[in-house]
Amino acid sequence: MTRIAAASWLTAKRLTAKRLRAHGLILALSLWSVYAWDVAAPGLRDRSGNLKGTDFLHLYTLGSLALARRGADLYNMQSQSALAALRVPAAAGIGYLPLYPPQVSIFFAPFARLSYFSALLTWLTLSSLIYFACCYAIWRICPNLRHHKLTALILAFAFPAFWHLIAWGQTSALALACFTLAYFALRAHREFLAGMALGCLIFKPQLALASGIVFLVSQRSKVIAGALFSAAAQLAAACLYYGVGPLRDWMHTLVNLPALLPLLEPRVYQTDSLRTFWSMLVPWPSVSLALYLVTAIVVSALTIACWQSRLPISLRYSALLLATVLLAPHLTVYDLVILAPAFLLLSDAIVTHSDDPAAPWLRILLYLAFILPLIGPLARWTHLQLSVPAMAALLYEIGRLRAKPAGSSGFRFS
Repeated sequence: MTRIAAASWLTAKRLTAKRLRAHGLILALSLWSVYAWDVAAPGLRDRSGNLKGTDFLHLYTLGSLALARRGADLYNMQSQSALAALRVPAAAGIGYLPLYPPQVSIFFAPFARLSYFSALLTWLTLSSLIYFACCYAIWRICPNLRHHKLTALILAFAFPAFWHLIAWGQTSALALACFTLAYFALRAHREFLAGMALGCLIFKPQLALASGIVFLVSQRSKVIAGALFSAAAQLAAACLYYGVGPLRDWMHTLVNLPALLPLLEPRVYQTDSLRTFWSMLVPWPSVSLALYLVTAIVVSALTIACWQSRLPISLRYSALLLATVLLAPHLTVYDLVILAPAFLLLSDAIVTHSDDPAAPWLRILLYLAFILPLIGPLARWTHLQLSVPAMAALLYEIGRLRAKPAGSSGFRFS
C-alpha cells in the first residue's frame, strides 16, 4: 500500500457516522443561525440590505405578469423592475435578467395573489417540503442507511446547497423533484415516465444537457420521447395562455445569452460547473472555452460509458447527476441540491462495500463534494473553484468501477 493510499484509508476511517453527525450538526447550527440572524431584521430587507428571498422577487413578478396576462413584458427587464417596485416598494431599483420560459410565470401566478411576504413564506415552505420529501424517498430505498436516520437528517439540514436554496428563494427544489421522479421511473424500467420527469426541466434547460447527451447516445428512445412530450406540453400550455409571442421572445433571449452572461452571473464565484471553473482559472476567454469543451467531452464520454456498463442503476444515476452539474453552461450553488440523491445513493453503496479498495477514495471525495461549495466565495480571490475538481474526481472514481469484472469482490453489478 502506497503512502497516498494509506493516508486516504486513514482519512476515510476517521469519517465515521459519529463524526459525520458532529460535523453536520456544527455546520447546520452555524448556517441556520446566520440565516436566522440575517432575516430577523424588521421589514423586507435583511441585515445585509438585501431583499429577503432575493431571487423570489423575480418569480413573484412573473406571477404578477401572468395574472394580468402581460405576456409581452415577460422578457422586458424595465417593465418587470417597475412592476416589482410597485408591488414590493422595498424592491425599488432591483432588476433580474428574464430567462425562464413563459410557463413558469403561470406556475407562480397563485403566489402573486398573496402579499410578497406571505408568498415568500409559502414558497420557502413548499421548497423545504419538496427537498426533504425527495431525500426521504431516496433514503427509504437505501437499506444500509436505515440505521443512520439521524445522521442522514442532520446532513440534509447541513447541506450548503439547501441553505443557499432557501436564502435565495430559488426554484431548484423543483429540479430536484424532477430528477428524483426520473430515478424511480428508471429504477422501475418506466423509461417514458422517466423522460417525462426530465422533460419538466425545460424551466432550467441547462440541467437537462447531460441527460440529453447520455440518453441520445445510448439510444434510449422512450426516455427522449417522454422528455420531448413533457417539454412540448409545457410550452404549448404557455402558448395557449399568452399566444406565441412570449415563446418567440424566450427563444430570442436564449440565442443572445452569451452576450448577457455578465448580467446572469454577476458573482461567478458562486457558480459550480466546468465552464465557470475554467473561466475563473484562465483569463483568456477563447482558451477557457476550449478547455470547457474538451473537459465536457471527457465528462460526457465517461458518463456514457458508466451508463452503458453493468454498474447498478444507483451508481449510474449518481454519475449522471454529477455530470449534470459539471456540464451545465450555467449552474449556481443552490442548483447543487440536485446532488442530494447522489449523496444518499453513493453513501449506501460505500457502506455496503466498505472493504472495497475504491471505498476510501469515494468516501473522501463524497465528503469534499458535500462541503466544498460552502467555501466557494474564496474563488473570488483564488480563482479556483475547488468543488468542481472534487465532483469531477468523484465521477472518475465511479467510472473506474465499471471496468471491474462481473463477479469480482467489492461493488456488485446488476
